[in-house]
Amino acid sequence: MTFTTSPHDIVILGARRTPQGKLLGQLAPLTATQLGGRAIAAAIESAGILPTDIDQVIMGQVVQSNSGQNPARQAAVEAGISLDVPALTVNSVCLSGLRAITDAARLIRLGEAQVVVAGGQESMSNAPHLLPGARKGVSYGSINSMDSLERDALTDAFDQQSMGVNTDEGNIRFGVSRQAQDEIAAASHQRAAAAWDSGTFDAEIAPVEVDIPRKGQV
Repeated sequence: MTFTTSPHDIVILGARRTPQGKLLGQLAPLTATQLGGRAIAAAIESAGILPTDIDQVIMGQVVQSNSGQNPARQAAVEAGISLDVPALTVNSVCLSGLRAITDAARLIRLGEAQVVVAGGQESMSNAPHLLPGARKGVSYGSINSMDSLERDALTDAFDQQSMGVNTDEGNIRFGVSRQAQDEIAAASHQRAAAAWDSGTFDAEIAPVEVDIPRKGQV
């Protein structure tokens, strides 16, 4: 047990996450806010506190198209947190969840909050396709759809290159070989599989029930 020496020391009370699924996999029926709400509810329960103890909610989310207003607010309400509690959605691309955590720590350090929910939520499966120009009308010719997942999450806004291409360019610049990348990736997957099989992740995962066609609720 660790005892703090300041009322503004940062302490992690509880942490939970949902299982991770593949694109259009078993978790696809659930939106990002529904997944986030389940993770928040489980984290609150694991911390031994009540939703009424929460001062603020900060959630990172990159793909927000079709998520509705303020996804963090929706996730908070999904978790049983009152509408009176401020909620903020942040987007720093891959660092969105971590940005939520650092912002939460800053609020506590400044004495503006005591208990803050911070995390991230995404559902690539629910990212919609868009029709740019449709609002103005198309008088003649074809109209092409745009993948919001590709546009808002996986393509650099400045050079229009995919995140994968940018990563490869960075690897070349910093001297990271393809062989080294493959070895690191393979080792990471092997360690993750071993940790899953040994039950290492059991304590941090909040079970999620979904309705699967022809299988029912699982």
